Amino acid sequence: MTERKTGPLSGYRVIELCSTIAGPVCARLMADFGAEVIKVEPPEGDAARNMGLQDHGESLYCASMLRNKQTVCIDMKTGEGKELVRELARSADFLIENFRPGTLERLGLGYEALSRDNPGLIMVRISGYGQDGPYSHLPGYGAICEAVAGVRHLTGDPDRPPARVALATTDYLTAVYAAFGAMLALEQRHRSGKGQVVDAALYETAFSMMESYVPAYPRLGVVPKRQGPRLMNTAPNSLYRSRDDSYVLIAANNDAIFGRLAAAMGHADWATDERYATQIERGKRVDEMDAMVEAWTSQRDAAEIVARMQEAGVPVAKVYTIADIFADPHFAARGMLAKVPHPRLGEVVLPGIVPRLSDTPGEIREAGHLLGADTDAVLAETLGLGEERIAALRQAGVIR
Repeated sequence: MTERKTGPLSGYRVIELCSTIAGPVCARLMADFGAEVIKVEPPEGDAARNMGLQDHGESLYCASMLRNKQTVCIDMKTGEGKELVRELARSADFLIENFRPGTLERLGLGYEALSRDNPGLIMVRISGYGQDGPYSHLPGYGAICEAVAGVRHLTGDPDRPPARVALATTDYLTAVYAAFGAMLALEQRHRSGKGQVVDAALYETAFSMMESYVPAYPRLGVVPKRQGPRLMNTAPNSLYRSRDDSYVLIAANNDAIFGRLAAAMGHADWATDERYATQIERGKRVDEMDAMVEAWTSQRDAAEIVARMQEAGVPVAKVYTIADIFADPHFAARGMLAKVPHPRLGEVVLPGIVPRLSDTPGEIREAGHLLGADTDAVLAETLGLGEERIAALRQAGVIR
């Protein structure tokens, strides 16, 4: 393990009992800011190691999601494996898990059992539907929970079935909520000396994004519909095709910006035309406004459109591909394309640290380790086990 520099979470230990995305990303956020994260995987490894694109048999996704962590392979189905996890939890500040509710209790590793030995332990529990309630026993991935929360119903174009966002948005937002909850529990522990449970549910994360619609339904009976690329009741705010077959997003969200947009397009009179002068009136004519804007954009390349809008002070962006991102100077200048050594691939490029702290920034110390790479070191250094004991555990299939 690369030497850990001082970070805002240095000195804190995290045990990660997680698979797939939300839990590992939560722990990765904490690792990025200095926490010692020990990831415990089963003999077959985290299912995330089979996700995403592979290079020479290595998950490129895991190179980032498992970065800055120590990886330990323990079979928790064995009695000795459960005891090893219990011992790791005794010295931990946080334990992050995303098993189905009740699983850890059946293993004798629930919060009540672990907190008897470690009253300050903060357990972060991530699940589809939360730790209680009639759906708590159901399995739930982010995409499933987006459907339950109403988010999938709003995703896509209005004349087509609900679409899937090509990213694990709910998992990532749940990871942030869970990490935020962990920091709140830590602040409370500073006052009381006691830990607690953070209950983060994927469906509640997705539902939290419905904030603008929740109060409107009981008051107005409004059931929102898919809007496609448009912003409801606001125009022009959509994707517009360029001459070179790219898409450009232009967002004239208020009257002042619309005036600048109209002038940049050579139609300053639109800003004083009573049909278009106010956001409310433009919102009544979304189809008309979009057609007017696209008639202009379709005669120009994306680069010219972006340059003209930026010069006029109108929010604009070409819809980037990943290739565009790698060619963009801003991503490079902000350190968002970090080149990091990899134990098998030599070097990988990973997304940079978010958020940026001025005095105690996070850092990427190393890419994700191979399965079980740190098992011996953690058992020896953290639990104080000798070589003979570790060899016996390996012989018995408890560790790998």
